Amino acid sequence: MKWLLLFSLVALSECIIKVPLVRKKSLRENLSEHGLLKDFLEKHNLNPASKYFPKEAATMLSTQPLVNYMDMEYFGTIGIGTPPQDFTVIFDTGSSNLWVPSVYCSSPACSNHNRFNPQESSTYQATSQTVSIAYGTGSMTGILGYDTVQVGGIADTNQIFGLSETEPGSFLYYSPFDGILGLAYPNIASSGATPVFDNMWNQGLVSQDLFSVYLSSDDQSGSVVMFGGIDSSYYTGNLNWIPLSSEGYWQITVDSITMNGEYIACSESCQAIVDTGTSLLSGPTNAIANIQSYIGASENTNGQMAISCSAINNLPDIVFTINGIQYPLPPSAYILQQQQGCVSGFQGMNIPTSTGELWILGDVFIRQYFAVFDRANNQVGLAPVA
Repeated sequence: MKWLLLFSLVALSECIIKVPLVRKKSLRENLSEHGLLKDFLEKHNLNPASKYFPKEAATMLSTQPLVNYMDMEYFGTIGIGTPPQDFTVIFDTGSSNLWVPSVYCSSPACSNHNRFNPQESSTYQATSQTVSIAYGTGSMTGILGYDTVQVGGIADTNQIFGLSETEPGSFLYYSPFDGILGLAYPNIASSGATPVFDNMWNQGLVSQDLFSVYLSSDDQSGSVVMFGGIDSSYYTGNLNWIPLSSEGYWQITVDSITMNGEYIACSESCQAIVDTGTSLLSGPTNAIANIQSYIGASENTNGQMAISCSAINNLPDIVFTINGIQYPLPPSAYILQQQQGCVSGFQGMNIPTSTGELWILGDVFIRQYFAVFDRANNQVGLAPVA
């Protein structure tokens, strides 16, 4: 009986599908290196809320599509078609569609990225459906097709995905990624497309209806997204489970945000989305402005909130209390060290007033806390990274 139990545990562990993530220069860094960042920021008011409220955001600040991904650094590789054509994608818990550039795309952003060619895949199935995914004032437009998607060595067959025909924003020419693989719920997918993880689960390719994410703080490698299981070697202590307050995005309730025991935001609880597809930690404009003031950050010529690197040794933790558990962020987490100096990991966003206080717990937060996205029980699990 003991051997049977051991065999079952081994079999279960072998069913975890791991996709390594690599850390690359962000789109912002690439624009800066090509002398384009200042001009871009002068022309476009960045509003991270456009990802979650595209229609409302377009009526607030003028936003450039896909700007949420400007600071992304973690990317994985998937294959589409037979034989597989490789693409570098963002594994994004803040969206639900899979799309990649295609040979039908004539936008500048497609010209130097991998483009899917349906004629080179023996398993591709065309459709007459179109897709338009809004990212603020513009959209990725294209067509939908079906093909086999290789994820971490397994074949997700008959997967619907978008083949881009237009991609907004010539600045995406400098992006380090080809496309996006969404991992949110199907009810927010454009054109009713079935997300990759749902298709994997429906085909019995994973043993548990969940996936988990570990983001390394230091190494260029070591980060990973795991489908169908949890590897306890990536975290310490126990996982704390937080029920979702809304299904669509991975949305939870935050009790408070404090510094030195004093409220600095979210004094009467607020909502937050756990989003691997947002690099920074975003919150309401006024609350973020207060935090930037508390930590001594001020805007530089590149539109980033610069801060003295010595502040890492002097500032206190910022504590997010969630479901009664404290999740401290040390200054080494919320102050980002770059070649040009140090910048704040916080960014403000304009959100619809009817929404209330909304926060986006992006990679600044996830680098500190191993995250499990449990579809079976509609909950998020968090534990300090090992």
